[in-house]
Amino acid sequence: MEKWTTENIPDQSGRTALITGANSGIGFEAAKVLAAKGANVILAVRNDQKGQAAKAAILKHVPGASVDVEILDLASLQSVDNFSKVVREKYDQLDLLINNAGIMVPPYSKTEDGFESQMGTNHLGHFALTAKLFPLLEKTKGSRIVNVSSNAHNMGNINFDDLHWDTRKYSPWKAYGDSKIANLHFTYELNRRLSAAGSKVMVTAAHPGYSATGLQKSVVWKLLNLIMAQSSFMGALPTLRAATDADARGGDYFGPTGMAGWRGYPKRVHSNERSHDEAIAKQLWTVSEALTHGTFTI
Repeated sequence: MEKWTTENIPDQSGRTALITGANSGIGFEAAKVLAAKGANVILAVRNDQKGQAAKAAILKHVPGASVDVEILDLASLQSVDNFSKVVREKYDQLDLLINNAGIMVPPYSKTEDGFESQMGTNHLGHFALTAKLFPLLEKTKGSRIVNVSSNAHNMGNINFDDLHWDTRKYSPWKAYGDSKIANLHFTYELNRRLSAAGSKVMVTAAHPGYSATGLQKSVVWKLLNLIMAQSSFMGALPTLRAATDADARGGDYFGPTGMAGWRGYPKRVHSNERSHDEAIAKQLWTVSEALTHGTFTI
């Protein structure tokens, strides 16, 4: 069986990679690897103290690495707008945008913009961010967008009549699945639009399998992690392959090879049939533009 590892990643010198949620888990592991490969890595984080700690840890592992910390709260469209302006002003290229940050099965809450927290953070925040950074990606040769989804997309079936759970009894797992299938609808619809426009920007997706990350905080999850989970480093490999594999094609989806996609080295995998429904993806795109008060211009 093929074993794709960090040894397969080409030199990243001269490239700029932006990773959301890069202070911990698979985002941190991906940032550390890309920094070691020579990329200028932007850690997009909610908490500056945690971001600076992550930067220090990377520099300890990779002395002399180029690492920046920028503040981004994906649960706030204002923060997304402020962050995007900073990035466009400070950087003249963006080779990799890795939409990694996410929250998983929290109690019911809404973002400051009135979105159900998981859909707002995991999908709508990244949708708005990608739209605002797209001009920078478009002018950067060989640029790529990676959206990090999950096997939980199999639970997803977006209810457009009650997207933010205003009338239904809240199901944290169902809402999480909705946000993760939204990541894939976004990936595949963006890929179709990029192709139709003749854009050279590539979009791919990945999922980490079952990886031990900071998202799993309960005692039960911690026990399951000890028994079944792979490391955050292994969980980051699908993201890294989606970001750097020279043979990747637009719309490719990468995940672990073994144990029903829970563990193992990354390969191309297939998401479920619903995630490829073009009508749902187009509707989600239209709704996402309306909710984020912007047009995604390609």
